Amino acid sequence: MTIEPDLPQKITSIHFIPKFCSQCGAPLKETFVSEEGRERLRCSKCGIIAYLNPFIVAGLIPQQSGKIFLLKRGIEPAKGTWTFPAGFVELGETVQEGAVRETKEETGLEVRCGELLGIYSFKNFPVVTIVYLGEVVGGSIQTCLESSEVKAVSPHEIPWDQLAFMSTKDALRDWAEHYGS
Repeated sequence: MTIEPDLPQKITSIHFIPKFCSQCGAPLKETFVSEEGRERLRCSKCGIIAYLNPFIVAGLIPQQSGKIFLLKRGIEPAKGTWTFPAGFVELGETVQEGAVRETKEETGLEVRCGELLGIYSFKNFPVVTIVYLGEVVGGSIQTCLESSEVKAVSPHEIPWDQLAFMSTKDALRDWAEHYGS
């Protein structure tokens, strides 16, 4: 991993390699950390390690009357493809709270967060997606910047060839196998 002095280096679509220590501001250097058996970015002054970890995404599959609600993405990545409501967990909220918040923001639906459907992670992919089932308890369908369309679909209406992410496909496949009768 080489750190260019003037340009932020992207290692994934949402991760940049930091150049300076978040604690003291000194430059970071790639250093072998014997306790961990691998190279890490370590502060040249205070020794803090800058870990590059995946982000947590909270998702929820809203259910009502045997159908689920999907949204068409209105932004990149994967603009124009279908998924369930999901987004980054914010500091100060639980994963479940994040899933409920994202559902309201992206669909207008108020939901009760139910059981965990699954946790989806992929090697060298920048996020870990945690997906819950949810029951629609109120609200009304609306779109936003992130969703250009929201619709209820039955299990046989899921647009399998137009799904946004690997985690979308895997979670909807798990839902269909266990709950989509």
